[in-house]
Amino acid sequence: QVQLAESGGDSVQAGGSLRLSCVASGRVSNINERGWYRQAPGKQRELVARFITNYSPTYADSVKGRFTLSRDNAKNTMYLQMNSLKPEDSAVYFCNARVRDINYWGQGTQVTVSS
Repeated sequence: QVQLAESGGDSVQAGGSLRLSCVASGRVSNINERGWYRQAPGKQRELVARFITNYSPTYADSVKGRFTLSRDNAKNTMYLQMNSLKPEDSAVYFCNARVRDINYWGQGTQVTVSS
């Protein structure tokens, strides 16, 4: 079992920045993939960025150059630095961890970007 807790969501104006955090607990050594997804009202959940073990992070085209994924393994924490935010970035952001074929999700944190 893996537990995930997100934080850092807020309301900002377009062009602003936010940093989301996701702390993992439980059997974290078994995690082979971690990432951030988001879901806007009326839309499907979509991948924002992710780490796969031993590989560099990958990003959705819509956030490349604006968002940066990082992690602190000592703290079991993953971060998503979001710069140059746009109204279309508004969504609930979910932290994800994958252990083999099992997905674990956090409760989500709301990001709202106003124009």
